[in-house]
Amino acid sequence: MTRFRLTIEYDGTPYVGWQRQDSGPTVQAAIETAIQSFAGEKLKLYCAGRTDSGVHALGQVAHFDIPRETTSDTVRDALNHFLKNEPITILSATEVDDEFHARFSAVQRSYLYRILNRRPPPALERDFVWWVAVPLDVTAMRDASQVLVGSHDFTTFRATQCGAKSPMKTIDRLTVATVGEEIHIEVRARSFLHHQVRNIAGSLRLVGEGKWRKADLAAALAAKRRSAGGPTAPPQGLCLIGVGYRDDASDTAK
Repeated sequence: MTRFRLTIEYDGTPYVGWQRQDSGPTVQAAIETAIQSFAGEKLKLYCAGRTDSGVHALGQVAHFDIPRETTSDTVRDALNHFLKNEPITILSATEVDDEFHARFSAVQRSYLYRILNRRPPPALERDFVWWVAVPLDVTAMRDASQVLVGSHDFTTFRATQCGAKSPMKTIDRLTVATVGEEIHIEVRARSFLHHQVRNIAGSLRLVGEGKWRKADLAAALAAKRRSAGGPTAPPQGLCLIGVGYRDDASDTAK
């Protein structure tokens, strides 16, 4: 039995999320079908972080075990062949030891939220950005965002249906930057609550519009109540850009 780690890029638009379910097509189901076509049997795929419907990935990580002997290049190329009709690409396949687990071995996850801040709507990027026509104060957003860095009770920024046992999370890094006509919100942590990044983005928009100040964001965090937070930003602006592992040269912590 050989375990392979996959690094995966996908457009989440046509899927109801990562996790296999009966309500529609999923990223997991598409890749597991490709694995079955290659391996000749059903094999389970485990990922670093389940993404919601419409959310994208540039560096999702998953693993699976295969009983036959094969090579990393063969796995990558075979899966890409069977995924040719899906907006999913296996960027790499790497043989790892049995101790590696895509989810439990991860030490950091990084998400990017993109806001297109201009008057005209997007034509080509509509499935990958949140279009906000009202001018946003990026400096105010950047300054306010730092109240969220560190260890906090993020109840205000978790989905009401979030199944996590604890609302305590630690944000290691949160940046807000202007990139052309876009505002990029990048958040790095070991793990996240359901909708945490999207709720942060929605709250920072209120700061950018001048409806909230830094103190208002701090008060929302302290309230520990979802209704005290800003709106949930739409899924298409969100992308899982990387997953870091200890002693990994591609670790996002480095």
